[in-house]
Amino acid sequence: MRAMTFLYAVLGIAILLQVAYPLLNGEPLRFVTISTVYWGAGAMALHALMTYGARYAFTYLLATLTFAFVIESIGVTTGWPFGVYTYDLSLGVQFLNVPLVVPFAWVMMAHPVLVAARTITKNWGFLYGGLTLMAWDLFLDPQMVSAGRWTWEVKGSHVPFTPEVPLSNAFGWLLAGMALIAILHAILPIDRRKVSASLLATDIFLGWSLFAGIISNLFFFHRPGIAFLGGLILGALLTPYFFIRWLGRP
Repeated sequence: MRAMTFLYAVLGIAILLQVAYPLLNGEPLRFVTISTVYWGAGAMALHALMTYGARYAFTYLLATLTFAFVIESIGVTTGWPFGVYTYDLSLGVQFLNVPLVVPFAWVMMAHPVLVAARTITKNWGFLYGGLTLMAWDLFLDPQMVSAGRWTWEVKGSHVPFTPEVPLSNAFGWLLAGMALIAILHAILPIDRRKVSASLLATDIFLGWSLFAGIISNLFFFHRPGIAFLGGLILGALLTPYFFIRWLGRP
């Protein structure tokens, strides 16, 4: 009971930090940006530990952090697979031009997306996972670029309604997301612990990510196009997951 209370407290803090995001600027905004990632990653890592056990949780952390750092290092060095981009120093300490906080953003989303992918399909989870991570980034990237956390070199086509982000970023997220989810699915156990946390925490986090992305772009960032595009794609992906989770398979 105490462990469950702690899990939802950590998740609640991560969500409250996101609520505060559009209301802040300057140094408080920078602090909240970084803190949100660590609290969100902590909540999902804690859920992974409580639900699937230590082997799952620590393997997931090691594999995701390693994959994220490697793909981000390749990305900022070569421009592949996302396009040419540069991280700002405001994201904190960097190693090989990658802020240490960035791989934890992958940790924050990898576990709930893997849970959803395994629920939706047995054989095509990597594709579902890649598409879901790509859809989530449709909300993330314009928000971070507007705040000056990173910048893109846009020479050709751009993401719809987001001229500051190249279309190559969406394809990069699709490819990287498919690879990561395929790896995690292959190396992580599927069975839950006999005494485990429910999947409610991942449901809340995924649902909140969709809701917050739409509401923030509609009413705070004044970018209805992003709210529509991100909401349409991420909503279409998450709807069957929530249907199966709460109503059962048809």
